[in-house]
Amino acid sequence: MPRISIFFGIVIYMYYDEHVPPHFHAIYEGSEAMFDLNGDLLKGAMAPRAVKLVREWANLHKGELEENWERARRNMPLNWIEPLR
Repeated sequence: MPRISIFFGIVIYMYYDEHVPPHFHAIYEGSEAMFDLNGDLLKGAMAPRAVKLVREWANLHKGELEENWERARRNMPLNWIEPLR
């Protein structure tokens, strides 16, 4: 499970061989959630502030997330995405 970013204690992962729709996973304080590439919560639960931060980060990096999704589907190494600051 490749880690693609970390910010404010939130760790972002994108798995290889994943199902559609395109998405990524976030872990924060023991909670895990799945988000679409727009940053909308699809599954799981996380503190509301963490969800807001993940959404903001995803909106800033949507193109990079899309590129990593395609790379993951081709079993290519994923690129690191700058954290939210």
